[in-house]
Amino acid sequence: MIEKLKDTLAGIKELELKYDHQIKEYTSFKIGGKADIFAIPMSVSALESLVKTLGDFQVPFFVLGKGSNIIVGDKGYRGVIIYTGELKKVIIKDNIIKAEAGISLASLANKALETGLSGLEFASGIPGSLGGALYMNAGAYGGEMQDVVKEASLLDYSGRRLVLKKEELDLAYRHSILQEKPLIAVEITLELKAGKAEEIREKMKDLNQRRKEKQPLEWPSAGSIFKRSPGYYAGPLIEEAGLKGLRVGDAQISEKHAGFIINLGNATAADVRELIEKVQEIVYRKKGVKLEVEPRFIGDF
Repeated sequence: MIEKLKDTLAGIKELELKYDHQIKEYTSFKIGGKADIFAIPMSVSALESLVKTLGDFQVPFFVLGKGSNIIVGDKGYRGVIIYTGELKKVIIKDNIIKAEAGISLASLANKALETGLSGLEFASGIPGSLGGALYMNAGAYGGEMQDVVKEASLLDYSGRRLVLKKEELDLAYRHSILQEKPLIAVEITLELKAGKAEEIREKMKDLNQRRKEKQPLEWPSAGSIFKRSPGYYAGPLIEEAGLKGLRVGDAQISEKHAGFIINLGNATAADVRELIEKVQEIVYRKKGVKLEVEPRFIGDF
């Protein structure tokens, strides 16, 4: 079956294929093993054909954007990684932006700035893709994707397109309908407000400076490692538990911001998972709070 799958995939136009390909270079944590097949659609039509084919062959797959909120297992991924990084077309008309899911949030925020549109400033420093941001309802500094999303064009796992309005996307804290149903973000429509470019630029500059001062951006990480618990922020809880600097192998609780686990160079997914479990156990014992992991675990550990 694998040879027939490979032949079928090879027949899809605008689809680049790599076999037994390293995943970690496509993630912000720089951790993880190899994918059996690493597929890079160069167009939405290629993505549609790819997803339909994988459905027909009943092959597991994972859709990877900028890889900023995932932890890939050391043994890699048995199946197909679909990398959306080449799907980054943008159309801007008046205060409406339509963008393909693979574009980075930083790039999209800069395009909004260039056209004098305000509302995406919060996203300018988030190191993810637009599709990933919708999946997680990403947010920072008081802003979230649900503040700007108007609708989303999605693919189901049979390769069929559908459009959901904002109200149907079930956007909440670090949550969307994409986490509940087999749906893939293809194109997202955002509704922003007209603003003054200089004011937008200054706000982005301020937020990015604050991020740089407070977060360990100089090290690979998966961003905030724990979700905010009701009434608590994870970073202070971990710091109060005396865990700053705690290490397992080359995985370390950041000395700069306790809400981050950083890769000091050669951390493994096993190191990270063990460190996460230690932090959860100690924080629960000392503070009575159960910390929930924010990044997704992908592949074989």
